[in-house]
Amino acid sequence: MPVHGVSVAVPEPWGTQLQQHRAAVGDRLAHAIPPHVTLLPPTDIPTDELAPFVRHLRAVASAQAPFTMVLRGTGTFRPVSPVVFVQVARGIPECERLEQAVRGGPVTRALEFPYHPHVTIAHGIDTPGLDRAFDELAGFEAVFPVDRFHLYEHGEDEVWRPVREFPLAEGLPGTPAGP
Repeated sequence: MPVHGVSVAVPEPWGTQLQQHRAAVGDRLAHAIPPHVTLLPPTDIPTDELAPFVRHLRAVASAQAPFTMVLRGTGTFRPVSPVVFVQVARGIPECERLEQAVRGGPVTRALEFPYHPHVTIAHGIDTPGLDRAFDELAGFEAVFPVDRFHLYEHGEDEVWRPVREFPLAEGLPGTPAGP
């Protein structure tokens, strides 16, 4: 069964910067998982349910105005989970609305943990690598407009790739898309 996810991509130049940093701290998944903010975690979606889900994602995108996202500093889920992340400092309510709407459609997915928008920069590596990721990106900051999200597919080569793009509605009242 195909595995899909939905997320907001971290644009350039920050996407490459975060991916290179993830690789430098020893995370073997650095080049398989593009930097992103998850809206729907990896989910098995039967082929016959994909078209209704895509229609649902179009409707979700058409109901959300573009917004500004600010990523700033680091956080961690340790000791519960061996994860270090870059924090979403602005855009949290918009991500929460998108996440709830995405999961409220024809494809449902229970969450293992409460939703917390973030960008993973190290996962499942040794403690020194997690510490390094946390310390070296503590001063990280990125500001960018979010005007779309993507449906990703987990390929046979174990790489996550965007397969569909969903532009957010233009002209809706909301947070301006500029920095």
